[in-house]
Order: sequence, then C-alpha cells, then structure tokens
Amino acid sequence: MMKISSFYPVICTTKLDESRAFYLQHFGFEVAFEAEWYVSLRREGSHGQTYELALLDATHPTLPDGFRNPVQGLLLNFEVDDVDAEYQRLSGAGVDIELTLRSEDFGQRHFIVSDPSGVLIDVITEIPPSEEFAAMFAEPGGQ
Repeated sequence: MMKISSFYPVICTTKLDESRAFYLQHFGFEVAFEAEWYVSLRREGSHGQTYELALLDATHPTLPDGFRNPVQGLLLNFEVDDVDAEYQRLSGAGVDIELTLRSEDFGQRHFIVSDPSGVLIDVITEIPPSEEFAAMFAEPGGQ
C-alpha cells in the first residue's frame, strides 16, 4: 500500500489573488510558498496539527491539456469548536453565506460560505446525531 507523507487540496482558480486574500483574512492561513501562478497556504490547528491548502492558476501549463479549468463542485469541510461564533464572525465580515446556520439530524451544526472561486466551505461543529443517524456511524477501527 502507498505510504502517504502529506495530503492537501489544490484549488484550480482564475481568481488566485482574491482566493489567497480570502483564506488569509477569513480562515487564518499563512503563505508558505508563493509564485505568480501557485500559492501554498498553511495553518496551525488548535491541537498541534498543520493544515495545508494550495491555489493554482487554472491556466498554468503544469496541468495537462484538457484539464486547465477552474474548480467546480468542490466542498471543503472546516470543523471548528464554536460554529455559532464563526457564523457571527464571517457573516459580520461580509462573507457570502450560501446556507444559513442550522442543526442537522446527522450530527452537525453548520453553515456554508463560498470563496471567490465558487468553492463551498462547510463550517461545522459536531453535535449528537438523532437516534436514526447514530446507528449509521461505524465503530472506531471498524470497516
């Protein structure tokens, strides 16, 4: 089996500068590497983890012919300790709220925003699921 040493999404965008500013300002990322066509972002988590996200000019020749298109249909999940506080902070900062704050039977209190490239960001705090959904969760270490 493949040994993975790192894993992170790379968002292909035609709005590199706007997307860079969005993740720096609203989600606390810092620039780890920057070229005219690529930005690598990094953020320290609250429990010592490091999170990475990259942005790539969708027209750059590092992408194979036929795949030089902006991102479409991507949803990023950001789990946070206090989704209500994040909702207040981001809506107060003028971030586009695509789905208002709500609690779901499947065990999430969340809302969804969008970045300048149209990527959806689901900001989530886990809550207890309904009895119906609780039965659907796998046991840790299970298959």
